[in-house]
Amino acid sequence: MSGAMQTEPELSIAGQFLVAMPLLADPNFHRTVTCLCEYSSKGALGIVINRHDARLTGKDVFSQLKIDYTPEAGAVPVHLGGPVHPNELFILHGPPLIWEGTHEFQKGLALSNTMDLVEAIAQSRGPEKYIIALGCAGWGPGQLDFELTENTWITAPIDREVLFDLPVDSRWETVLARNGINPALLSGTAGHA
Repeated sequence: MSGAMQTEPELSIAGQFLVAMPLLADPNFHRTVTCLCEYSSKGALGIVINRHDARLTGKDVFSQLKIDYTPEAGAVPVHLGGPVHPNELFILHGPPLIWEGTHEFQKGLALSNTMDLVEAIAQSRGPEKYIIALGCAGWGPGQLDFELTENTWITAPIDREVLFDLPVDSRWETVLARNGINPALLSGTAGHA
């Protein structure tokens, strides 16, 4: 063994849901569930999974990119992934994880934004489960850690049914309920005992 000092591995909440508490008044995050894809001393990045623009579908994205698409892919809703990089496309997806630039942040879950994946989704040859999002959520170094100490957020294990299958408007309440929290009992103000 060398004389170099070993350090403890950094605790990470990447691969968790980040659930907004009612006191979070920022309209970008009020009552949101964010899938946290990256978390380190350099900051954090995630995709809000419970907001979409009812007028925006895959058809709009694929048309803008001049990609041919199937009717099924054209009908897929587009999520509003967060206020950072609002004109960039992010794909949160399950297997297969074979696409260029795939960032697997949890076993069987990845974040990608390369054209090979977008084209495969447009042709209905992509992953079975995915979310197309415009924009992402991002935090600078220490910012999310501070917000967590202020009880702005709670973390919860990723629930793939919530992530890909439940209606968007029920995801916040469902994540809280599945983690033993009754949303009706949450206070809209912060307090300390």
